[in-house]
Amino acid sequence: MTMTPEQASRFADVFERLVRGVGEVLLGKEHVIRLSFIALLSEGHLLLEDVPGTGKTSLARAMAQSVRGNNNRVQFTPDLLPGDITGVSIYDQRSGKFEFHRGPVFSNIVLADEINRASPKTQAALLEVMEEGQVTADGVTHPVPSPFMVIATQNPIEQAGTYRLPEAQLDRFIMKSSIGYPDHASTVRILEGAGHRAHEVVVPPIVSAESVSELAALARTVFVDPTINDYVSRLIDATRTAREVRLGASVRGALALIRTAKTLAAANGRHFVIPDDVKALAEHVLAHRVLLDPEAEFDGVTTSSVIAQILVETPPPTDGRTV
Repeated sequence: MTMTPEQASRFADVFERLVRGVGEVLLGKEHVIRLSFIALLSEGHLLLEDVPGTGKTSLARAMAQSVRGNNNRVQFTPDLLPGDITGVSIYDQRSGKFEFHRGPVFSNIVLADEINRASPKTQAALLEVMEEGQVTADGVTHPVPSPFMVIATQNPIEQAGTYRLPEAQLDRFIMKSSIGYPDHASTVRILEGAGHRAHEVVVPPIVSAESVSELAALARTVFVDPTINDYVSRLIDATRTAREVRLGASVRGALALIRTAKTLAAANGRHFVIPDDVKALAEHVLAHRVLLDPEAEFDGVTTSSVIAQILVETPPPTDGRTV
């Protein structure tokens, strides 16, 4: 079953209402709000590389409120244990059995703040739940709520006492972006509302959590022409053969690019993907999955510049069907 134009129009209407609702809290950041909802409706997770105080917690809370969901914030520290995130089994003397007490990961939207401050063992505790939407404890599987999304943050400036995220975990994030500081006009509006604490601002619910799952399923039905798949495959191949690259994007990265392009197309009111959808998301989806050669890094090359160059050198399809 393929999405119809009418369904695409309704999808775009709901998407814009969600973006506008969160935009009342995170002022002047429509682009990153759109990316966040694209990640959510693509059933993926978002990595934000940003300095403190840019509104990451407000973004997670507002998104959860807009979809009638719940959210939890976990401050990652070097002494954080895996059980502090996923939950632990505690022996109940009355029943004579171990009972699983769920951790903060059992939420619709989980903010993993400064994720790179925790040990690799604790970071690895998120791998299963991010990929499969479940936690396994003592041989028993516990599914997390649906929808489920992890918004993880890391500080790009302060690196003392941090552990670099392993490639396997970076690959679990469907996109990477940053919020950044607000512009002058948005800063003035923020200061005008300084009498209200951030946690006191409530975003009216736009849709239910169940509706989000339905929208995500609908986004998967957006039509993708074979020429678009070929284009994405060529982009992925180019990340693996670029001179500055030590490790290119994985097949998971290719799938993520197609999934997010489908959601972006639907968010723009289209029931089919065009090359511009792929181009718009390529950096956010692929840059964090690429490892540079140390010599290229020393010369100031960035993964974003590599992806930008690949987009220039890889011709998009011009004669594929778009209906």
